[in-house]
Amino acid sequence: QVQLVESGGGLVQAGGSLRLSCAASGRTFSSVKMGWFRQAAGKEREFVAAISCSRGTTYYGDSVKGRFAISRDIAKNTVYLQMNSLKPEDTAVYYCASDPIAAYGYSMQSSYRDWGQGTEVTVSS
Repeated sequence: QVQLVESGGGLVQAGGSLRLSCAASGRTFSSVKMGWFRQAAGKEREFVAAISCSRGTTYYGDSVKGRFAISRDIAKNTVYLQMNSLKPEDTAVYYCASDPIAAYGYSMQSSYRDWGQGTEVTVSS
């Protein structure tokens, strides 16, 4: 079983930055892709960013392009989400996800098997 543990969330003022981390562990952990999704109160969960674990190719949701950056450290089984120029509308619970098989559907929640518990990000105006 794979465990994904997010960290780095918190309260930040608009225009500020945060870096989220997602540490993966578990027996014979192997991931084809890892991603970040977020869910604001009263809204559906949406795609934020994803990365191909082998090639390092990155994908972003339209609302975060140019402000957020996803990266991975293969040796540490960790993926990061650097969030800059934060806006109040970025306030949400951020979830890390991974999948060991599907090298497609990077923005689709249904293409990820394993999920973390989430870390809360609050951006004040």
